[in-house]
Amino acid sequence: MRSMSSAERVDLSKNIAARLFADFDFSSFRVAHLFLSIDANNEVDTRPIIDRLRTEFPAIRVVVPRVGGNELETLVYDDATQLKLSEWNVREPVDDRFVATQSIDIVIVPLLAFDRRGYRVGYGKGFYDRFLKTCRDDCLKIGVSFFPPVENIADAHENDVRLDFCLTPSESYKFA
Repeated sequence: MRSMSSAERVDLSKNIAARLFADFDFSSFRVAHLFLSIDANNEVDTRPIIDRLRTEFPAIRVVVPRVGGNELETLVYDDATQLKLSEWNVREPVDDRFVATQSIDIVIVPLLAFDRRGYRVGYGKGFYDRFLKTCRDDCLKIGVSFFPPVENIADAHENDVRLDFCLTPSESYKFA
């Protein structure tokens, strides 16, 4: 991943957030799952998305992941949520306000890279693939990336869950 300044990361993350809200109708969503970005990893910053959901769509419940054993748990993320750093340096909720995975309408998925077929490379632990398999079939799975797709992720396999869409600062990719 190429080096980028903090200001560039903020600007590109805002572009991705604007693209998300321009491309998708949030009026029918009730629960939105987002990851909390790891700044040190130069991930897309999800705070602009969360802030806009809270101000423009207050009826949508924002939920975030927490690692529980070998799975991702889904917990409420609001102004009352207290966070702690996990062993992987990920901010996670402390309190146990769980939300059923089947109630999630949209998942914003972290990734390192994605290909033109909708497969993604994450951090290699498989947490999101296992998690996405438990979501409803009609739950939107949207990756966010600063970079365009690679042609093909060669080691994609049957346990990998394809994205429905991926957004970059300048493009929206839809996968059939």
